[in-house]
Amino acid sequence: MAQWTSAVGAAQLARQLQAQQPRPAGPGARKPPAYRALADGIRLLVLEGRVPVAARLPAERELALALTVSRTTVAAAYEALRTEGFLESRRGAGSWTAVPAGNPLPARGLEPLPPETLGSLIDLGCAALPAPEPWLTRSVQGALEELPPYAHTHGDYPAGLPALRATLAERYTARGIPTMPEQIMVTTGAMGAIDAICHLFAGRGERIAVESPSYANILQLMREAGARLVPVAMGEGLGSWDLGRWRQVMREAAPRLAYVVADFHNPTGALADEDQRRGLVEAARAAGTVLVVDETMTELHLDADVEMPRPVCAFDPSGSTVLTVGSASKAFWAGMRIGWVRAAPDVIRSLVAARAYADLGTPVLEQLGVNWLMRTGGWEKAVDLRRAQARENRDALVAAVRRELPEWEFEVPKGGLTLWVRTGGLSGSRVAEAGERVGVRVPSGPRFGVDGAFEGYVRLPFTVGGPVAEEAAVRLAAAARLVESGLGAGVEPPGTFVA
Repeated sequence: MAQWTSAVGAAQLARQLQAQQPRPAGPGARKPPAYRALADGIRLLVLEGRVPVAARLPAERELALALTVSRTTVAAAYEALRTEGFLESRRGAGSWTAVPAGNPLPARGLEPLPPETLGSLIDLGCAALPAPEPWLTRSVQGALEELPPYAHTHGDYPAGLPALRATLAERYTARGIPTMPEQIMVTTGAMGAIDAICHLFAGRGERIAVESPSYANILQLMREAGARLVPVAMGEGLGSWDLGRWRQVMREAAPRLAYVVADFHNPTGALADEDQRRGLVEAARAAGTVLVVDETMTELHLDADVEMPRPVCAFDPSGSTVLTVGSASKAFWAGMRIGWVRAAPDVIRSLVAARAYADLGTPVLEQLGVNWLMRTGGWEKAVDLRRAQARENRDALVAAVRRELPEWEFEVPKGGLTLWVRTGGLSGSRVAEAGERVGVRVPSGPRFGVDGAFEGYVRLPFTVGGPVAEEAAVRLAAAARLVESGLGAGVEPPGTFVA
């Protein structure tokens, strides 16, 4: 019986391997044999989670043809991986990926580390900040005061609490987009919203156009839903969406959905202007594409000179082309798992009907907490605290990285929570691998692309500040030196650093 649970095609694996930058050779070092470089590349893909564990690899002959190398090279690489515990094989069943005993399974997304690991490892993987107190505590207290009437009901509200739906509709109306409560569905975070949208609009095999780069966890969600991702390259700089490319993709690929983050894009921090927003909506409408707009970062403008454009849904007020997704996770706290969708009433009804087969509804207490914040003005005060914290962290991290890694390149975004960094010609995957060994966790660029793109990048979120940001940059510099020297294994992490 086969031991693999998925398969990786030869062409797909070849693209991922060819996108990797070779490990720089240290002074006087020799170039590794071809089989060793191939084994190292596959091992890195497994450790990064970009090739899943228990995935069947192509036959030796198929991969050799795709890579234009000899079959002997592939056979030797597979044998090296078997020896190291990263590959298992059985006659008649093929070969599939594995991890050696004692190694943790790699994460395919960017889930946060367990709290007990934070003393020895600085986590730059998750773009989320601690709760802005005292507003979390006050929101829970306010929610508890309003809970008794709801406790006498069954507690299932598939569309969300009517009070919160009305509040969210009023907030959109105040932003200049007239909205009725019937145009709102409350979800379990933004991920829950986008998952519901994908299941309703994009069945297995449907095309979804995505920015390139884009948010890693959403890309993975779409892959696992069976979507065919169509990447659309971002333009250069922090204000650039390439409308020409979007129009071409919409016209030629006719994607069922398109997913964009127009406000302080994750991971680049870019901010689309009004002309780009209008043009994107027009292109989607002409192609019959449903445009999913992620607004989770929209309130995190950090500099005083930022002029926020109108929301993308302002160019489609009926909600027939644009589905807007919002969330409390970034602006307030990730532990408050409240998201929402704004769309046309018929779309909301379809999403609500489909929800009966998913999670039935979102927790009542959290909805009451968010509603209390938005009704009392606590939301604005909490977001002000969040902006101040993110701004301080951003400035500290920027200064530390520029000091410790002057060859790394980036633009400083005016909002959001992430810094998109070009790693001075080093492989972002190898920097991430070395970082784990020296005590800093950082996601590599390919997690935010399709089929191995962005190997020369890492994403750094503004989640740490002060001495922790300085120590994170020191550890990143140590990781970069390991990559430059050709070392990557057997390095002990530094002493415990308490944040």
